[in-house]
Amino acid sequence: VGKDILENMGYAVHTASGGKEALAVAAELGGGIDLVILDMVMPEMSGRETFAAIKKMLPGVRTLLASGYSRDGQAQEILDQGCDGFIQKPFNMRELSSRIREVLSK
Repeated sequence: VGKDILENMGYAVHTASGGKEALAVAAELGGGIDLVILDMVMPEMSGRETFAAIKKMLPGVRTLLASGYSRDGQAQEILDQGCDGFIQKPFNMRELSSRIREVLSK
C-alpha cells in the first residue's frame, strides 16, 4: 500500500523484504537511489546493520529511519551515525511525505 501511495506521489519505489535484499537492490541500482527508508527491525539484518552496509556502499544516499520504538536508544545511535531522519510509527502518508521532502531537501 505504501509503495502504491508513494508511486502516486511521483516517486519511483523499489522494495525489499529484508536487509540482505535491500543491499542487493542497492547494489543493482547504485547511484540511482535518492532515499532509503529503513525500519529498526527487519528480517535477516537489523536496521543498524543495513544502514551501515548501505552507507558504505552508497555514502551519499539519504536515509530515513522508521520505527515503532522511541527515538531514544538504538534509533538515536543510527541517527548519530549519519541517518538523515526519523519517523515514528504509526504514521500516515501525509507525515511520511513531509518527512521524505524534509530529508531530500537536506
